[in-house]
This record gives sequence, C-alpha cells and structure tokens, in this order.
Amino acid sequence: MDVAAGVSTALWLASWFFVLYFALVNGSYLLIHLVSIAVLAGNVRDWLIEPAYEPHNSPFLPGISVVVPAYNEEVTIVETVRSLRNLEYGNYDLVVVNDGSTDATLDVLVESFDLEPIEAPVPVDLPCEEVRGVYQSPRIDLVVIDKENGGKADALNAGVFFTDQPLFCAVDADTVIERGALLEVAEPFLRDPDRTIATGGAVRVANGCSIGRGVVREVGLSRNRLANLQVVEYLRAFLSGRIGLSGIGGLLIISGAFGLFRTSAVREVGGYSTDTITEDMELIVRLHREFAGEDYRIEFVPYPVVWTEVPASRAVLARQRGRWFRGMVETLWIHRRMIGNPNYGVIGLVALPFFLLVETIGPLIEGVGYLLVPIAFLLGILNAPFFLLFLGIAVGIGTLLSWLSVLNEVVSFRRYRNPRDIARLLGYGLVEHVPYRQWKSWIAWVAVVRYLRGEGGWGEMIRVGFDQ
Repeated sequence: MDVAAGVSTALWLASWFFVLYFALVNGSYLLIHLVSIAVLAGNVRDWLIEPAYEPHNSPFLPGISVVVPAYNEEVTIVETVRSLRNLEYGNYDLVVVNDGSTDATLDVLVESFDLEPIEAPVPVDLPCEEVRGVYQSPRIDLVVIDKENGGKADALNAGVFFTDQPLFCAVDADTVIERGALLEVAEPFLRDPDRTIATGGAVRVANGCSIGRGVVREVGLSRNRLANLQVVEYLRAFLSGRIGLSGIGGLLIISGAFGLFRTSAVREVGGYSTDTITEDMELIVRLHREFAGEDYRIEFVPYPVVWTEVPASRAVLARQRGRWFRGMVETLWIHRRMIGNPNYGVIGLVALPFFLLVETIGPLIEGVGYLLVPIAFLLGILNAPFFLLFLGIAVGIGTLLSWLSVLNEVVSFRRYRNPRDIARLLGYGLVEHVPYRQWKSWIAWVAVVRYLRGEGGWGEMIRVGFDQ
C-alpha cells in the first residue's frame, strides 16, 4: 500500500508540474503572439501604405546577389530560377551553386538557360570545396558555380565569397519567390542602411498551390493532410513567433529559405559554419555575438513571401524536424556562454533562455507529460476537472494560437481567400495539437538521443516537385 500510495503521490505531483509547465510554455507563446499583433498594428501603415523603399527600378537600390545552393534539385531548380528572374528589383544577379549533385541538376540548368563555361579562372579564393567549373548564361544575369559536395553551408560560402555585391540573399533551391519580395525584404536596409545587417521574410507552403513559370498563380491547400498541417505550423511560426521576437529585438532565426544579409558582415564573422547542421540559426546567433555592443539591427519582415515545398511523408518530415531540433541543440551548446549573459542584452537575457527552456526542453517535457497525465487520470489519481484543465492548457491554448495565426493571415495578408480553405485550416489548427504535437515530441526525443550519440547529417530530402 505504501508503494502504491507513493506512486500515486508522485504522479499527482508530476501532473501538477506538467500543468504549470504547459501554462508557462503556452503563456510564453501567447505573450509573443500579443507582441506580434502590436508590432503589426504599429507598422502596417509603414509597410503597406507608405513604404520607405525606392521604386523597384530605381538606380539607387543597393546591389543584391541572390545565392541559391542546390544539391539534387533537378525537380524544382528551373522553376526556382524562373521565379528569381521575375523579381521586381532593378539591381540584382543570380548565383546558383551546384553542390556536387548526383542527379541532373547541372544538366537541366545548362539546357534551360544555355549556360556556357567561363574559361577564366575563379576570380577569388573561395573558402569551400573544390570548384569544378563556373558557367554563365548569355541570356540572363545567371552564374552557376559547379563544385564538389560540401554541404549547404559550404555551398552558401562559395556564393557569399564569390559575389561583389554589398548584399546577398540566401534562397533555397526548392522555393518560389513572389515578385515584390526582394524589394520588400530589403526595405530595412534602405530605411536604416548603417545599422541593418540581416533581414528575413516569411516562408509559406507551396504544396497545393498552382505554380507555373516561376509564379504562384493560385494559392490553395494540398490533397496531402501532412502538408496542410505544416501550413498552419508555418503561419504560426512566421506570423506570430518571428514577428514577436523581432519586435523585442530577440530574433534568433532567419530562415535559410529566404534571408538577406550585408555581405561584409557575414564575411567578417567567417561566413556560414560548416560544422553545424542548421547553419541559418547558428549564423544569426554568431552575428548577435560578434556585433554585441554595437548599434545593429536584425529584423524580420512579414510581408515578403517565398513558397517552399514541404515534406509530404512522415519519414521525410521526421528527418527534417529531427535535423532542425538537433541543430538548435547544437547551436545553443556552441553559444552557451551567451545564455543569461547581460552583455548580450535581449538576446542573452530573453531570446536564448526562451529557446533553451521553451523550444528545446519544452518538447521533451511535453512528451513525458502527454504520457503520464492521461495515465494518472485513467488510474483515478486525477479527477475529471483537473484533466480538463490539463487539456485546456496543453491543447486549448495552442489551438487558440493556431487559429489566431490563421485569422491573422486572413485579415492582414490575404494569401488564402477561399472560405473552404480557411475553414480547413482552422480544422488543421486543432489536429496540429492532437496528435501532431505529440508526434513532434517523440521526434525531439529521438533527435536528442542521436545528438548525444554524435550522429549528424541531413538525411535524404525527397522532392516531388511543385504542384501544377
């Protein structure tokens, strides 16, 4: 009896711990969402009615090199390049880095854009794997660097140290950029050129959209439920999380799919790290570290959008999310001395502790809570009101945040206009928290185990191509 009573007491105390922890986590997300609403309300006039940037054909726009790392992207690379040709920006060039692809990525680029090899040697000593050749298109301002495989960060470094433009935009090879996106994401550089060192735009899910010749013709949902769950997830991450953290000066991630940087700043900190598997987050944290004490800005701009193909199978999605989680753990460990350090201001005292306690430890604790609290309820240790309180905090608040993000999209950005699609997104907002969130907690635990074992690598990301 004593053992049984002790187990019951332990489960009861653990259940209260999980309730309080869920309240802390979801309360933090709610606070960030409220900040994002305030930021949007305060800046909507500047972004939509009185833009601070020059017209897209202005000769005063700073030059931008759009760098596209590509590894086995034969399915999507041509559509990506075509979308980049449509950008409404008067002073930019394209640099595609073929990172030792084993498929026909280079062949389809050569055929589609009449690429010709440049006989002259590579103009700079690129800090990357061996460059096999450089190609240029006689028809458009496109250069393709063909190099040995070194990973995404290595490919990005090839483009960053190759270009002579003052700004560079890192874009994934499986993305389609809206025509005005480059001009919009450059707006902080035009408004505050001396302090701005990096900006990022929003990433949306392309699965289910009608895409032709590099242009998103119609926005819609996919027939794949897993892809649609990620639509809601991306809306909440970018329209709530990134806006809110940027609003308090605590932005730690600019998506590798769409980020604009001052070239000299990235070169100054050594370029992208080739020792991490999430080079985008690590670069931003390193920029915060190296520029600490200076007057600088790293900002998220929600209106420019790129559309990307997301995984449509659980196996591929599990590999992707496991890689993301391991990369976040890795970045926090590399820069652990910044956590709680007042010398780094909001980054050290707010942003990094939030990512440690909520984004990293949170899913692990949640996974145990989702298991133990229902067990305690089924054993009669917890009463029904307590269990409902747990569900309300763990699932209800999260669902509310997803719904608010969907409504924020409908009111402020209006990419999704079909009432049926909006209703389906609200439904997916509930499914995202049961059982999708629990599944992601399991993936987080697997990722931690793999990290502790020293396992790395990207895993194979299978592309099926943009829906037509």
